[in-house]
Amino acid sequence: MFKGSIVAIVTPFKNGKVDEKSLGNLIDWHIKQGTNAIVPCGTTGESATLDYKEHFRVIKFTVEAVNKRVPVIAGTGANSTDETIIITKEAKKSKADGALLVAPYYNKPTQEGLYRHYKAVAEAVKIPIVLYNVPGRTAVNMLPSTVARLAEIKNIVAIKEATGDMKQVSEVIRLCGDRITVLSGDDFTTLPLMALGGKGVISVSANVAPKLVSQMCSLWDNGRFDEARAIHYRLEPLNASMFIETNPIPVKTALAMMGKIKEEFRLPLCEMASANREKLKKVLKDLKLV
Repeated sequence: MFKGSIVAIVTPFKNGKVDEKSLGNLIDWHIKQGTNAIVPCGTTGESATLDYKEHFRVIKFTVEAVNKRVPVIAGTGANSTDETIIITKEAKKSKADGALLVAPYYNKPTQEGLYRHYKAVAEAVKIPIVLYNVPGRTAVNMLPSTVARLAEIKNIVAIKEATGDMKQVSEVIRLCGDRITVLSGDDFTTLPLMALGGKGVISVSANVAPKLVSQMCSLWDNGRFDEARAIHYRLEPLNASMFIETNPIPVKTALAMMGKIKEEFRLPLCEMASANREKLKKVLKDLKLV
């Protein structure tokens, strides 16, 4: 249902408020560049610093701006099950095509707690759900056996796997087969994950180089492995640069350098250190993005 290059889109700010004009321009650019789906209000979208009203508005605005040209998968995860249900219901009301649910962070739930959390949301909101496993952010790893249990639930359709562990990805695919779509959650793992049977990526790098990420996924999907691999290596410096400081600081800085958005963050995120900024600028110049 969801495949290819799926951008975890940034949330542009201007003078402390969501910059809807820039967000709309980014959405149009992505669709023209071949992005296959858009995720508003993910980690890269600074969802943790959006209040409820802003979160709901960004989802609704994105759905309206996309206007059914590609799927919209709204980030609706929270560390409380009740709160997750509230946000996911709002995404469904806004006509999002799916919901991306990060594993509850800080609580460090058990595997049984994770299962019950996702089951409760899936039963409460009949919308296609994408699991999101990112232990580096949440302090909990959703094990393949838990993913396999959740894959039995009809409207749990995919998982964004951001452990960077190909052994774990392999085990998820082995246990789940075609009952769930596996997507990369780290750009540097996209190609190896697709080689194992994954279907694409929910990408940070696609914010900056949407055409290249989309082409790489499409080429691999069409059996043009050498060409896809060439793009993978071309993208590797960019993939690394997106994490020289906490995401989304580098990606928003890159987009500002490209003239796409204003360089503005919400505390506790702040501007890049000058040395890292120069490293990022060189990567963008090498890719002819600035």
